[in-house]
Amino acid sequence: MNLFGKSRREIGTLGERVAAEYLRRHGIKIIDRNVTRKTGEIDLVAHEGNTLHFVEVKTVVCREFPTAEPTDEYDPSLNLHEAKVRKVARTGEWYVMQKNWEGEWQVDGALVWLRAHDGRARVRYLPQIV
Repeated sequence: MNLFGKSRREIGTLGERVAAEYLRRHGIKIIDRNVTRKTGEIDLVAHEGNTLHFVEVKTVVCREFPTAEPTDEYDPSLNLHEAKVRKVARTGEWYVMQKNWEGEWQVDGALVWLRAHDGRARVRYLPQIV
């Protein structure tokens, strides 16, 4: 799949699907997507054991996947700033109350790189970013 010409929304949606599949393959069940309230939005709500995971997904299109060496490619983690994470946490608090959840919960991040010429993906999962 060639990603040239895709909109930001299409790229973001694809990144969320990739992150959801990554979590599923690692034994974490997706139970909700794109939960929006006045306090903010949660991209993915997942469940593992006795813990809810509120996952903020950040996606970027790149020419090649990043390496361990510094690169000029955009780093999606730059958008996981404190204000955004606080909004996810506040929305997570609302979600927990609304669903009468009595277990643990946490805010996680998922960074997704999509290679422009073929649509292949790389995911880096960041548990408990709060």
